[in-house]
Amino acid sequence: MTHVTEHPLVRGGRSAALATACVRGGVAAGLGLGTLAVLVIAAWISSPYPDSGAVGALRVAAGIWLLAHGADLVRTDTLSGLPAPVGIVPLLLVALPVWLVHRAARDTLDPGGDRSRPRPSPGAAVAAVAGGYLLVAAAVVVYSASGPLPADPVTVGIWLPAVVTGAAGAGVWTALGRPLPGRWQAAVALRAAGLGTLTLLGGGAVAAAVSLAWHAGRAQASFEGLGGEWSGRVTVLLLVLALLPDMAVWGAAYGLGPGFTLGTGAFATPLGLVGDPTVPPFPLLAALPSEGRGTWVHWATAAVPLTAAVVQGLRVGRATRIRTARDTALTALGAAWGCGVAVAVLAGAAGGPLGTGRLAAFGPVWWQAGAAAVLWGACVALPVALGVRAWGRRIPRSERPRRVAPSTPGPVAAALAAAARAVGAVGAAVGLPGSASSGPAASPSASSGSAGSRPEGAPAPAPTPPESGEGGDPDTDGNPDADAEAVAGTGPGTGRSGTEPAPGTEEGRSPGKNRSPGKNRSPGKDKAPSKEKTPGKDKASGEEKAPGKAKDPGKPPADSPHSVPGADPLADPFDDPGYEPYDYLPAAWEPSMPPPPPRAD
Repeated sequence: MTHVTEHPLVRGGRSAALATACVRGGVAAGLGLGTLAVLVIAAWISSPYPDSGAVGALRVAAGIWLLAHGADLVRTDTLSGLPAPVGIVPLLLVALPVWLVHRAARDTLDPGGDRSRPRPSPGAAVAAVAGGYLLVAAAVVVYSASGPLPADPVTVGIWLPAVVTGAAGAGVWTALGRPLPGRWQAAVALRAAGLGTLTLLGGGAVAAAVSLAWHAGRAQASFEGLGGEWSGRVTVLLLVLALLPDMAVWGAAYGLGPGFTLGTGAFATPLGLVGDPTVPPFPLLAALPSEGRGTWVHWATAAVPLTAAVVQGLRVGRATRIRTARDTALTALGAAWGCGVAVAVLAGAAGGPLGTGRLAAFGPVWWQAGAAAVLWGACVALPVALGVRAWGRRIPRSERPRRVAPSTPGPVAAALAAAARAVGAVGAAVGLPGSASSGPAASPSASSGSAGSRPEGAPAPAPTPPESGEGGDPDTDGNPDADAEAVAGTGPGTGRSGTEPAPGTEEGRSPGKNRSPGKNRSPGKDKAPSKEKTPGKDKASGEEKAPGKAKDPGKPPADSPHSVPGADPLADPFDDPGYEPYDYLPAAWEPSMPPPPPRAD
């Protein structure tokens, strides 16, 4: 078996890289401590009444540096002589050590221009950088123990390693390209939680700034009372700047609903201020709401978490448009929990004790603020995410397939067609020829002009009365002879479905009295009823016309469906593109004559 061994130079190179990472961590701790020491020494020098020498000022700087990592300090020089804890962390001071550790860990894994330089593994880089940093922090803890602001050993052992390790891990993650978890739900939830947290903090900062501007007079009086000389005012101003992020967290907690405590038994919420608050004189605390019930101005701060939840839901909904509703809901809930955890951590850092007794609890309560953030995300962000997903999956109206309406006749046309078929069936049953082919759907013009082409001996069908405006009513035209001939089926204008003239007539014309013009009009020229055509030659073809065969303008063409036996009686007999079957049916109010009995030959 072949054993693969590592070259000694490679092992030596990795060991050197780990040592370099440890040194980087120590240097980051020294840079942060040195920056704070410079500021404290400058304030000590400018103070008109320095209480201690430079050593005391350096121990104060060491205590403030530990406070920036989340450790509680203990004030020993109180008026009562009892030690008083200080647990409110200026969040702006936290940014300096976190950024230094983050950069040290990132540079450990970033090769830069030297690609051949050996690099440690990510886990080893985090351990080396954090180890070097914590070595310096341990020395600082020992050094500050004999100063006016020693650190609490319990909180130092919990928060200091957590902050340093988290910052080093973030630096390694950045050096690796900020990879996200393999499951897409986790990646989307993390991004949405970060966006929601930033929106919540931004809204809290705006709410706190508006309140501070509203109580600007109290804030100015408090600032002048604490500052005194210009050096004291500069010191108070630096402390106010360091606590500005804490004010944003307080505003966010107030808008979420739980609010914050102002001493033991006193709570400030949008509904009002409950209890007897114990508020030290400080400019930022002048922005606290007044005692009494809340008004619409206080209730308006609920827009801060509402906006954050909507933004969070929009982020999740847009990222999960192609996913199922269950995946969207789970991702939104994950984002809500992530935002709740972040808010709880920030609230725990921004709140804490300011002393003993009633000042043992001051600021937002971490678990209440975190739970409220989760509830806002579950109740608002979840429905918004589902709604955005559903809206994103819709098909725009311009891209929808157009529906073509089926070419079916309307209810009136269908009823008339059915009536025409029924009349044709009755006519066929009683033995009327042509009922199956033409039926009642034949036009008045066709029936009046086709008398000359009806087969000989066929009975004449019932006449179709003309409509008003085309000759008037046969009962009121003042011509009883014509009316009698129309009833007998032998007069002019009788509507027949056949093609031959009635017996005793010539060329489809009645030998009796002619009706007035306009009573019986055929398509084409309007001629007198008594005028007859003489046989002769056809001008178009030059052929002689057979006697008794009058040119019928209402006769269907040879290729018409009505010329084929058994064809659809509702078909167009005139090749008219706008033909409708009910165009040639009599109206319901027009009189209809019963068909005459069959003629005996």
